[in-house]
Amino acid sequence: MSFNIGLSGLYAANKQLDVTGNNIANVGTTGFKSSRTEFADVYSATKLGTGSKVVGSGVALANVSQQFTQGDISNTGNVLDMGINGSGFFTLSSNGSTSYTRAGTFQVDKNGFITNTGGTARLQGYGADGNGNIINGVLTDLKIDTSNLAPKSSSLVTSTINLNSTVPVIDDTVAANKFDPTNTATFANPGSFSTPIYDSQGNQHAMTQYMVKTGSNTWKVYTLVDGRNPDATGSDPKTTPPVASTLTFDANGKLTQVSTPDPAGGAPIISSDLKMTGWVPGTVTNGVFTANGAAANPAGITISMASTTQYNADTARSIPTQDGYATGTITNLTIDGTGTLFANFSNNQNKAIGQVALASFTNEQGLQAVGGTSWKETFASGIPGYDAPGTGTLGSIQSNSLEDSNVNLTNELVNLITAQSNYQANAKTISTQSTIMQTIIQMT
Repeated sequence: MSFNIGLSGLYAANKQLDVTGNNIANVGTTGFKSSRTEFADVYSATKLGTGSKVVGSGVALANVSQQFTQGDISNTGNVLDMGINGSGFFTLSSNGSTSYTRAGTFQVDKNGFITNTGGTARLQGYGADGNGNIINGVLTDLKIDTSNLAPKSSSLVTSTINLNSTVPVIDDTVAANKFDPTNTATFANPGSFSTPIYDSQGNQHAMTQYMVKTGSNTWKVYTLVDGRNPDATGSDPKTTPPVASTLTFDANGKLTQVSTPDPAGGAPIISSDLKMTGWVPGTVTNGVFTANGAAANPAGITISMASTTQYNADTARSIPTQDGYATGTITNLTIDGTGTLFANFSNNQNKAIGQVALASFTNEQGLQAVGGTSWKETFASGIPGYDAPGTGTLGSIQSNSLEDSNVNLTNELVNLITAQSNYQANAKTISTQSTIMQTIIQMT
């Protein structure tokens, strides 16, 4: 019996050495999770047992469990390197076979799909529609879309303007003072502001606003696009004088009203939200707006004047904003903490093209290790739950980074010494038993 006890101890110590050696070998493996040996004592007894007189029969290997503790996150500088800070697994698919990993070393194959290092499995996540909206709920192969971003015609211009309350009033009822963009005496100086706007093909146009003070608290605003009157109906808008909108201020210099003439010749439109509308870029022919074959925004451009003031300070404008843009070519890719992949374009726009999905399991210890720092689902692990990073208990994504192995080398070296001592002690048990047997044989 003592031989069997010693042999079981040798076997257990050998397994401990194997596991410890495997941990040490993978101390530099990205996303590796260390393992530990778990042992159970063995007793031989009848069904009813023998109480306190039972002698143990050795030791058995109960389990080799993996420790899914967090590894350190190290910066790499590669945007497709992703580390999970928290719980969860990346999901990979290879011809319908699904596996899970913590190793976020990804690359792009020739078809644009994001794959693991060997290119044998594709990263799973949620796709995005043409407008950059993430389509949740359905896993798909993540792909980097390198197509150009279509242009968008301008529809809104906003800015903050102060008009100097001390500039002289211009009597525009006199013919000599009629607005003329080539005559600086017919508008405030300074008092013209230019804003780039875009048509449907991404062509840039210059929208220029000219400010004319016509009363102590009233100003007129003339708007030209590429030097032309955007509301003209003739074949040559440049020959048709523009129609002004009127800004009205109170005694405190606050804007109270904007009245915009109806291009059709009707009554002025009094704006309740202090905006001017109807300014459409391009050439006007028989009421059809075009610009080098491109269509302007059919609804016109809304110019928000809500932040305009009339104080005794220099006439000035903050940097304007407008929602149109030219055609954009992709320049780089960024990934945020929620795993959303953003394509950044040359026109300073960005668009979501997909989102990484993380998997979670009720029992991570039930996962089956299949090599390549990957695991497979088993009955013991339960079915996976998928969601976006940062949702619930799932961790966040750190791009340009990788999760290091969670092996503690110091602890493993101590375990190595311990396992070696255990092996030697169990070998001594067998050696001692052999000596006793030899003694008994010599007595006979």
